[in-house]
Amino acid sequence: MRMPRGKTTKKKRSDNDSFCSGDVILATIQFTDTAEIKIRPAVVLFGEFDNLVIAGITSNTNMEGIPLSIEEGAIKPSVIKLNYIFTISTIMVRRKLFSLSRSKKLQIYNALLEKLSSLSQVKKKQILVNKEDMEI
Repeated sequence: MRMPRGKTTKKKRSDNDSFCSGDVILATIQFTDTAEIKIRPAVVLFGEFDNLVIAGITSNTNMEGIPLSIEEGAIKPSVIKLNYIFTISTIMVRRKLFSLSRSKKLQIYNALLEKLSSLSQVKKKQILVNKEDMEI
């Protein structure tokens, strides 16, 4: 059956369409600074229920992030942007492109830990403050 022009339908994903950490996907993404919606590559960090937490990928190799080469599966030299993390519904995924190697996933993990390390320092300070409050 042919759909009338201008009308779109959402493709429903089947239950066996699951994604793993390190999968590089092609997804419909809405940018935060505009109302634009584009199809872009991203790497899956983790998924819960019907949502995926992803990091954007850009072909602008001047941007900061983790390099992704053609040999690793990218169409052209790219960068995984760990400063561009957001949540999407699995319905927004067009398809899985490839999976990252274990070493590349470890590189992402370590870079995220480094970026989030300030949280653990805040927690330590908070614990010290709470102990001091208890001594009063």
